[in-house]
Amino acid sequence: MKVVVLSSHTSSLFWFRMDMMREFVSNGYSVVAIGPDCEQDWVAKFSEYGIEYCSVPVERNGLNPYKDFKTYRAIKKTIKKIRPDKIFLYQAKTIVYGTLAAKQNNIKQIYILIAGLGSIFKGNGVINSIIRKILICQYRSACNASKKVLFQNKDDRNYFFEKKIVKREKTAVINGSGVNLDHFHEVNLPIKTVFLYIGRLIKDKGILEYLEACKSIKQKYPEVRCMLVGPFDTNPSALQKSELNNYTQNGIVEYYGEQTDVRPYIKRCSVFVLPSYHEGTPKAVLEAMAMGRAIITSDAPGCRETVIDNKNGFLVPVKNILILIEKMSFFVENPELAKAMGKESLKYVEQKYDVKKVNKSIMEIMEMI
Repeated sequence: MKVVVLSSHTSSLFWFRMDMMREFVSNGYSVVAIGPDCEQDWVAKFSEYGIEYCSVPVERNGLNPYKDFKTYRAIKKTIKKIRPDKIFLYQAKTIVYGTLAAKQNNIKQIYILIAGLGSIFKGNGVINSIIRKILICQYRSACNASKKVLFQNKDDRNYFFEKKIVKREKTAVINGSGVNLDHFHEVNLPIKTVFLYIGRLIKDKGILEYLEACKSIKQKYPEVRCMLVGPFDTNPSALQKSELNNYTQNGIVEYYGEQTDVRPYIKRCSVFVLPSYHEGTPKAVLEAMAMGRAIITSDAPGCRETVIDNKNGFLVPVKNILILIEKMSFFVENPELAKAMGKESLKYVEQKYDVKKVNKSIMEIMEMI
């Protein structure tokens, strides 16, 4: 049987869904990953794991109807050629146009993953409101055509219930994307306190709050290091390079750009910080937990699932820089508790977020085992 996994971000397919796709392959399925990036750059990387890769044009953040129509036609044509038995879709545009294309190709087993509600659902303004209403209608159509809709947290699922986007019996909640505990494992903490943020440099991820908190921490504790890993983005709320320069040039944060292997950076930190406004379930947080790190994250959908407050870290109110500074200062002044809470993080991730358990639940939902 053939399974298509479709996303509007090829890197996400490779780094966030590879464990899942490899599990499909090991259970005897033929898997085709479809994303927007050039086949020449990715075919060999996917084929190394027994997965075929195809490219279709997708503009993740664009609002051009003509380009979106081209995306739909390309997905429809590619799916017709592959003729999959099942299709797994995530991210807004590929959910909307991928579901429509699959339906047109008479595919019955369509599975949607809502891996977090983006800035369109959380933002303000007239244009944002109009786009949100359109997207809700599109999501409602996609959910109606699907066999099952998966969520990574209950808050997002409840939002879909409230807006009557999906029927309750069609839904399931999974524990994020999981984390590979063979790949990410516990390592000792550094001697001095080091904070780390990993994620796209967009304002909805709480990057400005992190930078401002680091500025205050560095003024009070000059010996503390604050690290930053992640790419710039095309998202409307993306941080500009000039904005980041204000912090890197003054030695407030150490910026390491986008990294394909984040383990060396997690190893060098003692506390992981992600003050995001909303997530599905933040994979970078799970990876830091698997390496025995205490967590500071926001009390927001997706984030709050990863922390038992005061046990493996702290939950802070969204956009509250003062409390973020307070919790970061706590770890500077109580480094032994960073180690103890890191131990609790590892226990929690082993119990709830082991990728093998998560993939098993996905395959049960998709009727693959």
